[in-house]
Amino acid sequence: MAQTAASMIRQSANHVEIVVHVDETLGDGERKALVDNLVNTVGIESAEFCPLRWHLMLVQYDRDQINSREVLGHVHAHNVHAELIGPV
Repeated sequence: MAQTAASMIRQSANHVEIVVHVDETLGDGERKALVDNLVNTVGIESAEFCPLRWHLMLVQYDRDQINSREVLGHVHAHNVHAELIGPV
């Protein structure tokens, strides 16, 4: 079913992508576990580490369901020290 232009604009206005700086050096398994945890969180659409810059993570979320501080809280709950850098 095709989306109307208005609904596409409304949807994109609610979706935000942020950069999270991870302080620790995480191994492949730790990165995968963190990403899996985040993408299984209500409101988070995607999460991925930047190739060759494993300390940076891009997280896309729906700001109607979750905010950036809550996203960061989910990262911290995984016993990872991190800071928000800002929107992409």
